[in-house]
Amino acid sequence: MFDKKYEDRLKAWADFRSQLETSHNPIQDTIDFYNRAPLVNIQVDPYDETTWLDPWTLLRENNYCSFALILGIAYTLQLTTRFSNSHFEIHICTDKEKSEVKYLLFVDSYAIGYHRACATNIVDLPSSLRFEKSYQLPALQ
Repeated sequence: MFDKKYEDRLKAWADFRSQLETSHNPIQDTIDFYNRAPLVNIQVDPYDETTWLDPWTLLRENNYCSFALILGIAYTLQLTTRFSNSHFEIHICTDKEKSEVKYLLFVDSYAIGYHRACATNIVDLPSSLRFEKSYQLPALQ
């Protein structure tokens, strides 16, 4: 999808969100989907919400830093009926043992972003994480 022109990306993204409604593992499917996105070093400032791109601008610009990937996953899930009653939070954390910054998306009982390839149950996150900043995501229309 990410190699298509903007209008085709919009269509592919809408089709993908439709598929999530009946998917056996919609969170994993969405992680896999965004793991194919083109990566850049910095797209948005995680600490400044005014720099966060809305879903359609993110799709149009088609460049994803590690934080923009989390936004893309959040927006994709939020814009499904299946997750319309879910609670979405983004957390910026530092893993003290690894000296790494982690951008985590909490959806219901899952944390997305600790491992790039899969979601983690929130209760299974390591105690070495220090939560620095949290954002509740408003519902998308």
